[in-house]
Amino acid sequence: MPRLAYVNGAYVPHDKGAVHIEDRGFQFADGVYEVITVEQGRLVDEEGHLTRLARSLAELEMDWPMTARSLRIVMRELIRRNRVRDGIVYLQITRGSAPRDFAYPAGVTPTIVMTARRMNLHPPERTERGVSVITIPDIRWKRRDIKSVALLPQAMGKQKARTAGAFEAWQVDDDGFITEGCSSNAWIVTKDGVLVTRPASNLILNGITRQSLLRIAGELGLSYEERPFTTEEAYEAKEAFISSATTYAMPVTQINDRVVGNGRPGDLVTRLRAAYRSYATGVPRHAA
Repeated sequence: MPRLAYVNGAYVPHDKGAVHIEDRGFQFADGVYEVITVEQGRLVDEEGHLTRLARSLAELEMDWPMTARSLRIVMRELIRRNRVRDGIVYLQITRGSAPRDFAYPAGVTPTIVMTARRMNLHPPERTERGVSVITIPDIRWKRRDIKSVALLPQAMGKQKARTAGAFEAWQVDDDGFITEGCSSNAWIVTKDGVLVTRPASNLILNGITRQSLLRIAGELGLSYEERPFTTEEAYEAKEAFISSATTYAMPVTQINDRVVGNGRPGDLVTRLRAAYRSYATGVPRHAA
């Protein structure tokens, strides 16, 4: 069965989808996006993702290309047509096509592109052994709270991680504090068992999975703090992990050349991951 995409009102073969050469997403990165996980046919954290999408559009003074209700219908139809049970839906909205000029054009119809693909959400080589991260300088702009398609610094960071044989790169600000990963939020667990992650601000993307994990941590009675932490503090942590729509809570067992804790996924992240997966699938798990 050929893979299908949704482009500006039409379902088209994935390799035939195209936008105008003067689309502002292509020329100015003038657009936003969301990635929503599909597990067992369910859209995970759908409300949170659409709420953040609305905020990103508003921050860029950009119109919706369709109603939120219509968007939900298209996402589900795209999942059905691509027979995705476990995977992701990617959606991108740009300001649209107009003669090239920096200022926002008037009367332009936004561009919308959506794709859906299958994915192994729980690869045992990562969930059971953990992943490694490296640290790099954070060179991004100061509106990281907008889920913009302007991702070149993150792409550069991901390439550095790949070259180093790591899964992710944690970005470090000028004061030595970790902001977040290139496509994930960063977390540690102190030796006292306190969960720590950087507070939401314009300096990080407030991950939807991050928000759900904080809520779940509260429900489980776990102690947590939203505050910055340094690379040195991360080295000394009992546990570390990353979170995102596609990784859930993924254990980090090595930072640069330093082993985290005992070098194996810790009890807290294992518990959080199980609880989040229970929430994602709607299937209660006694282990959570």
